[in-house]
Amino acid sequence: MTYTPTDYNPYDFANRRHIGPSPAEMAAMLQVVGVESLDQLIDETIPAAIRQDTPLTWAPLAEHELLAKMREVAGKNRVMTSLIGQGYFGTVTPPAIQRNILENPAWYTAYTPYQPEIAQGRLEALLNYQTMVADLTGLPVANASLLDEATAAAEAMTMAERTAKSKARGFFVDRGCHPQTIAVIRTRALPLGIEVIVSAPEALDATQVFGAIFQYPGTYGHVRDFTAEIAALHAAKAIAIVATDLLALCMLKEPGAMGADIAIGSSQRFGVPMGYGGPHAAFMSCRDDLKRAMPGRIVGVSIDARGNKAYRLALQTREQHIRREKATSNVCTAQALLAVMASFYAVFHGPLGLRAIAERVHFSTTRLARALKAAGAKVAPDAFFDTITVEVGVGQAGILAAARHEGLNLRKIGTDRVGITLDETTDEQVLIRVLRAFGIEGVPPHRATLGFPEDMVRETEYLTHPVFHMNRAESEMMRYMRRLSDRDLALDRAMIPLGSCTMKLNAAAEMMPITWPEFAALHPFAPVEQAAGYHEAISDLAAKLCEITGYDAMSMQPNSGAQGEYAGLLTIQAYHRAQGNGHRDICLIPVSAHGTNPASAQMVGMKVVVVKSAPNGDVDLEDFAAKAAAAGDNLAACMITYPSTHGVFEETVREVCDITHRHGGQVYIDGANMNAMVGLVQPGKIGGDVSHLNLHKTFAIPHGGGGPGMGPIGVKAHLAPYLPGHPETGGPSAGGQRVDMTEGPVSAAPYGSASILLISWAYCLMMGGAGLTQATRVAILNANYIAARLRGAYPVLFMGNRGRVAHECILDTRPFAEHGVTVDDIAKRLIDNGFHAPTMSWPVAGTLMVEPTESETKAEIDRFITALLAIRAEIKAVEEGEITAEASPLRHAPHTVEDLVADWTRAYPREQGCFPPGAFRVDKYWPPVGRVDNVHGDRNLICICPPLESYADAAE
Repeated sequence: MTYTPTDYNPYDFANRRHIGPSPAEMAAMLQVVGVESLDQLIDETIPAAIRQDTPLTWAPLAEHELLAKMREVAGKNRVMTSLIGQGYFGTVTPPAIQRNILENPAWYTAYTPYQPEIAQGRLEALLNYQTMVADLTGLPVANASLLDEATAAAEAMTMAERTAKSKARGFFVDRGCHPQTIAVIRTRALPLGIEVIVSAPEALDATQVFGAIFQYPGTYGHVRDFTAEIAALHAAKAIAIVATDLLALCMLKEPGAMGADIAIGSSQRFGVPMGYGGPHAAFMSCRDDLKRAMPGRIVGVSIDARGNKAYRLALQTREQHIRREKATSNVCTAQALLAVMASFYAVFHGPLGLRAIAERVHFSTTRLARALKAAGAKVAPDAFFDTITVEVGVGQAGILAAARHEGLNLRKIGTDRVGITLDETTDEQVLIRVLRAFGIEGVPPHRATLGFPEDMVRETEYLTHPVFHMNRAESEMMRYMRRLSDRDLALDRAMIPLGSCTMKLNAAAEMMPITWPEFAALHPFAPVEQAAGYHEAISDLAAKLCEITGYDAMSMQPNSGAQGEYAGLLTIQAYHRAQGNGHRDICLIPVSAHGTNPASAQMVGMKVVVVKSAPNGDVDLEDFAAKAAAAGDNLAACMITYPSTHGVFEETVREVCDITHRHGGQVYIDGANMNAMVGLVQPGKIGGDVSHLNLHKTFAIPHGGGGPGMGPIGVKAHLAPYLPGHPETGGPSAGGQRVDMTEGPVSAAPYGSASILLISWAYCLMMGGAGLTQATRVAILNANYIAARLRGAYPVLFMGNRGRVAHECILDTRPFAEHGVTVDDIAKRLIDNGFHAPTMSWPVAGTLMVEPTESETKAEIDRFITALLAIRAEIKAVEEGEITAEASPLRHAPHTVEDLVADWTRAYPREQGCFPPGAFRVDKYWPPVGRVDNVHGDRNLICICPPLESYADAAE
């Protein structure tokens, strides 16, 4: 007999590992959908007029080939000891945290904790973060993180503008702030008509400003007390902001003790690698009476249905998805994973450990300063924590070169000074090498003498809560991290079918390189030749994203999707100004748009004009044309999402673009739904001028429980000169080539959270062009399969002209409300089945938007469908009067172990309540709390760790 070898390729990452359904399963699914082939389904789903002509070209790499390629590229980076400072520091990531948090899919694949019952672990970790920030800054309320220090400063400025009683239009910026912070503040202020005044604190005229920001310690090292300046601001009814450093606050007087209203900064040096710029968690804390004006998420403490303590996101009515153009900010995400890491760093070290690290850094800096002064060098400032500057005159270039010869990067300041910032990784050898660069041999002995006045020493306690004292031993720390992760539902347990969120596989091979030192340990302002590997990766990713989207240039700077929207609209504005059309300020946005769209437009000073939806969910073309004509020469842009937020490929997209262009506007196509387009439709070829891409959706960066993310923007050639620049690198560039900066930055680092760009690059390399295209096709198949199987049980709200949905579908649960069953009941009941709920009440109130992604297997999708059909049967029992909604398992969901073991007095069997169809029996997920009381949480707002007694009180 003739032996027939198999044609199965186990190294085909796209089809064997990333895409869930097998060819045989796809055939069965296509039969249910009612088509003969995947090609037929795509033809019926996507209008022929917008399909792209040319396939994506590059060949895929297997996982082992990808890792070898990454090693080769990593080897092109040169990791030196960077003492540049400027807000970025070497740090020691405790291996227990790297292994159990950063490299653990239970933490990095989770979604934002909007469903609190299945997010109690990360909510507790984020509450620890808030407590840590509030304690160290001396202010009572902190949020759960922001994108980076510079954007946190810009957010603080606009928060001050909203809350200050002063009517002045100026904002004072201490010239001791980091240059990137000043630049991002200027970018944010310009479209809002805020005058930015940069000067020395002594020059502050408090009557001319609504607020001021001071850097403490300053970018050049200065430690000074701002109590007098803050008092002057308060006398003028203005707001005082302090940009600060958490490690320094372990020794230095805290901002709250100076009277500060708001404190911001970065928690990067609490165990989070520099990563060539990110991701890192910024922080913000404030006075209690300002908390409702604070941007970002806030974790609060509430109770569940049994009165047990439960965490939740508090004050959500402030957020952009509810308030739209009236939102406090367009902030739609945070840096949850990095905030969790920083919080565990504080939990692991405790207050004594942090104090010891701070003292070690500070006393090393005083030793260095003593040695330099003894050799005759002019060292400033007189009072410092970890940063000094040395006057070197014409010898600057020689000293910087000598330092590089020693494997050190120092900071070039002006033409005659050098900056040196020490950190947790600084040891005796580093001090010897620094001094050798200055021609000095040896290092003076250690002396515990302060480098700042004694009246600047911190007098208050911090991190007094027991959680910061219970986990010093790694065994306890490991168990604590495990207990918290076990409380949560992430992609490592089950499908997360959130519409518009694209919770796809985050493959292990894509994640591995980000913790390699060659990528993790680079300072974002290191000389460009030391980051050749990064620039190769970023340039190639940018080229691939341009090929995918049909755009001509990419900016990799925006740190989130919402920040990408903001950057894209700023680019459009800059283009209009350059054309002499600075008066164009109207932005047309469909009523169905994501809430970040109007919030972003408002942030750049545009006037939002809302366009109606047609009955089928499409943009109402007649209303759009009328409003574009009414705007006329004042039309700046339109913002549309494609496929639409209703999950449909609208036939009229080219007409919408043409109308906008006829009136001189630019078309912003929101890339939130790019997972339905890759390889099939190019937004830059159907009329788009600019789009952001959610790399944490379409391109496999994990959501991290609410961040990190990346939102690079692609633009057509005419907009490319107006992309964000950066004070360290100049104008827009993906490859490190400096050009003049015409537009300001939107992020603290030139390439945003550069280290996670590696994840998307790895994804593109392993999938190949054909694999990416197949992933899009299967994502559309999976959504249509769900729609077809559920159509008889739940109305599918919007479909294309041929009865197809794109990569997601909206289930209409509103008819059940007349029988007392809410969309909340269905969402919470899905938890009993071991599922995260789909997106609730958006874009249509009272509905569920389901997006399965291409990564889910048919078995998991069928389990989800089984759960929804069982829930429909329970609703039917309510409709037919067999049980009331209040007495049904729907209203009592989710069911906890406590419910299981308690006396059973409910109107349905225990088995039905706790083990519904679709739930695993052996591996069942049990939520740690019952349904959380949102109203109680907002009425009794607690945003820091509650005392231990309250845990006992809640249990009684």
